[in-house]
Amino acid sequence: MSSVTPDQPRRPAARVGADARPAGRVPGPRGPAPRPGEPSRGRAPLAVAAGVAAAWAALTSYLPVALVLGLAQLTEDAGSVTGALRAGLAGWLLGHGVPLATDAGPFGLTPLALTALAVWRLTRAGVHASRAIGARGGRSPRQALAAAGAVGTGYALLGALAAVPVGAAPARAGATFALVGTLGALAGALRTTAVARLLAARAPTPLRDGVRAGLVAGLLLLGAGAGAAGLAVATGGGDAADMIGAYRTGVAGQAGITLVSLAYAPNATIWSASYLLGPGFAVGVDTAVRTSEVSVGALPAVPLLAGLPSGPVDGYGAGLLAVPVLAGMAAGWLLARRLLRIAAEDRAEVAWPALLAPAALAGPVAGLLLGGLAAVSGGPLGGGRLAEIGPVGWQVAAVATAVIAVGAVLGAAATRALRVKGRAPS
Repeated sequence: MSSVTPDQPRRPAARVGADARPAGRVPGPRGPAPRPGEPSRGRAPLAVAAGVAAAWAALTSYLPVALVLGLAQLTEDAGSVTGALRAGLAGWLLGHGVPLATDAGPFGLTPLALTALAVWRLTRAGVHASRAIGARGGRSPRQALAAAGAVGTGYALLGALAAVPVGAAPARAGATFALVGTLGALAGALRTTAVARLLAARAPTPLRDGVRAGLVAGLLLLGAGAGAAGLAVATGGGDAADMIGAYRTGVAGQAGITLVSLAYAPNATIWSASYLLGPGFAVGVDTAVRTSEVSVGALPAVPLLAGLPSGPVDGYGAGLLAVPVLAGMAAGWLLARRLLRIAAEDRAEVAWPALLAPAALAGPVAGLLLGGLAAVSGGPLGGGRLAEIGPVGWQVAAVATAVIAVGAVLGAAATRALRVKGRAPS
């Protein structure tokens, strides 16, 4: 394999002599190489690096929202650039969890697709800010926290300024943007400074295995929820199309409304996972959508709600109740396979406590993940009857913890028992 990297010029192979340098090395000034974590001479000031990174994250997460909402409000004789920009600010704030004041009451149902976009851009902002101040690979928690805090502060100022034109509370927007900005940038800063790798190396092995198994179980259940939600919306696709057509917009407006509905697709995925777990979700005050009960009243003309079930599950639909347990068993199976493979390479045996402890820990990890997502996926759609939309976070967390823990323990224990039985002499 060639030692020439993309950043180095390829040298002719014919130059061989006393003055020839080793291949793959670029001549440069002799001097001591910077130590890991040592700031370089050309580093940028923290305030400048964080400010630029925060502004770029805000711009790249705001422009797509303004474009989509500008399309959604287009009709054959309406729509303007000013209105699109203002609607983009409102949607951008809502995507960060800042409620908006409307004539019908507070609107606080966060489109989690926009939240994911903003968090991704903030993660990249943390990466860029850490590199700019020379903290790359330094394993310094102080530098990681400083970069994340500076990005969060700049992002909070931008959020407070964006709240003024749309009538939102600047203090609430600033505090929310500071929290989201700091956490998002911290994820990127910890990875860039190698602090995340350092913390993972120092964590106990059962804890690392349990966190991995819990995340796998939670993602498997979310995948099952996405499949169930997609199937439900596809089944009620005719009603969804009628709702979109009822807005009487042009082709661009219908495309915008469809994109707005897709922005709430992650919310529907989490609600569907809550439905599979058992607690279900609400679509209004004193309403419930569960596998055992469906009681809803008049619903707004939202295409996403066209896939709501019409009644409790029966017949073959009762098999949906086994999906959370199967997700936990699959996570336990993968955990056991990994530990058994490592033990086989070391010519050792996997003790039961070393296997069952991380399997049981997968339950609380998945519960925290799903409960947190359930808590942020809901919100009011105005005042009155639609003031409660979405699942209850603590209920989802409690049920997911118990179900995933039991499933993971069963899956891990069965995998080890079958592997040992298969290796036993006949």
